[in-house]
Amino acid sequence: MNTAIQMYALSLNQITNAIKVGGNKRTILVQGDMGTGKSSILNMLSSEMSSHTPCYFDCTTKDLGDILMPKLKDLEGHDYVKFATNEELGLHLNDTPIILMIDEFGKSNPSVKNALLRLILERKIGGYTMHPDSLVFATTNKGSEGVGDLLPPHARNRITVVQTRKPTNMEWVEWGINNNIEPSILGWAKDNPQLFFSFEDVKNPEDNPYIFHPNQQRNAFVTPRSLEASSDWVRQRNELDDTSLTGILMGTIGERGAMDLMAYVKLIDQMPTREDIMTDPKNAKIPTSNGAVVMVVFRSLASMDKDYINPFMDYLVRLDPEAQAMFANGVRAKGYHAQSLVMMNKKFTEWSMNNQHLYQADKV
Repeated sequence: MNTAIQMYALSLNQITNAIKVGGNKRTILVQGDMGTGKSSILNMLSSEMSSHTPCYFDCTTKDLGDILMPKLKDLEGHDYVKFATNEELGLHLNDTPIILMIDEFGKSNPSVKNALLRLILERKIGGYTMHPDSLVFATTNKGSEGVGDLLPPHARNRITVVQTRKPTNMEWVEWGINNNIEPSILGWAKDNPQLFFSFEDVKNPEDNPYIFHPNQQRNAFVTPRSLEASSDWVRQRNELDDTSLTGILMGTIGERGAMDLMAYVKLIDQMPTREDIMTDPKNAKIPTSNGAVVMVVFRSLASMDKDYINPFMDYLVRLDPEAQAMFANGVRAKGYHAQSLVMMNKKFTEWSMNNQHLYQADKV
């Protein structure tokens, strides 16, 4: 991959902001590795812009006839044809600004690409014109992944192609804390940054057996998307025996990933329950392994509420300084859902005053 392109690849947050700023005039094509959350940009934008109606258009399910449908009209005794647009494009909401995501643009049929070019460039299609405040963006995978994403030069020249980078492991952990990801998944991600490497940084596929690589056929592999799927399965571990769960994880994140993740899942037996910490924080068990300690901290960050903060602070001071610092930096992370609750807590405030030297010991 071109070094300059790697250097200036953007995070999803940076791309979301760029679309907010200029998406009413120019169309950004978000290009990046599979399973990294490109499609989630629509939700990110709509959560910040309640005045706009989100619209999702999946190019992989469309043909030319799915974009404009002719219907006969009559004007002073003369028939003529007017074209109605597909509802998914949102053009019928001409009095309302929309956020239109044209998903998987690179995989669409050539006729679909051509039919959408005027909409992408001029915000017009058929007899319809978008509301001037509407935002448009598109997504596609990297051509080097070999999954069928192609853009002819005349289409590419009408858009601004922006490379999105994969999240780092700690960026994903921060997201996971706020999105109900199972603690063992978070702990595994924290200790294994290679799970989030791009195949373009790995010449030999054997050097990273976890991720997708076009030079080696892997039926399943680790992406942020498949990690989230794994979280749903691991959360049901009490209903599944170890063999079943391992087999299911192999079909979700691959053989090597499943075997390694199961080692973390088994650490759960070392962890005190949330109820143990709530009812007896000064005697609840302390895990013997660092991995299990990390999982306790992540679980507590994710499930924090007003009834849990005081007993957890009593428990926290019994953990090693690195774990305490991890909790504090997790609280201070941008967007943490319980930030004000924790920071206004008396016990946390007192702990902070006495442990300022730990703040940068670890970052979530």
